[in-house]
Amino acid sequence: MRVKHLEIPGSCLFEAPIFPDDRGFFSAPFHGPTFREELGYQLSVSQTNLSPTKKGAVRGLHYADVPPGQAKYVYAAQGKILDVIVDLRVGSPTYLQHFSVELSPSSGRGLYIPIGLGHMAIGLSADAALSYLCSEAYNPPAEHGINPLDPDLGLPFSKWCSDYNLGSVENLIISQKDRGAPNLARVKQLQALPNYDEC
Repeated sequence: MRVKHLEIPGSCLFEAPIFPDDRGFFSAPFHGPTFREELGYQLSVSQTNLSPTKKGAVRGLHYADVPPGQAKYVYAAQGKILDVIVDLRVGSPTYLQHFSVELSPSSGRGLYIPIGLGHMAIGLSADAALSYLCSEAYNPPAEHGINPLDPDLGLPFSKWCSDYNLGSVENLIISQKDRGAPNLARVKQLQALPNYDEC
């Protein structure tokens, strides 16, 4: 398994080998011993999620209160997903920087998202499905979001729509909850972002 430590501290991109045969292929997108060797600790999994996602549908930008926070290991179980992380940890050397990667079963890629980062996924195919390994179970009062279209986040939606043939930004499928989420300025005003040292 190949591992790339990303510029955003604590985040890693894993790429598992693919073993094809006449039945299809086999891959192991998460491998505990490799994870532990690279990051120095074991990922404790409290919940797994599966999110079928239509082409052009946006999930996020979501994050959780720290403590306890919620780390995630994500990969595509089917189709293609653009997975996006944003460093929301106040005091981080990469505060508000983002990273995006295309995930699909045939890529073998899995993305580790440490505590304190914002997470968003965009469906790139009609049959997309994202699988999550989560360090903490879903806890609604501790879950938060930021409107993903807030220009202060600087996310290149127009480029993504063009690059992945998603149509216009206005036609993206975004839930009422995510559209109604506060903007970055409001979240900062409320001092509701995670602190890098705590994370």
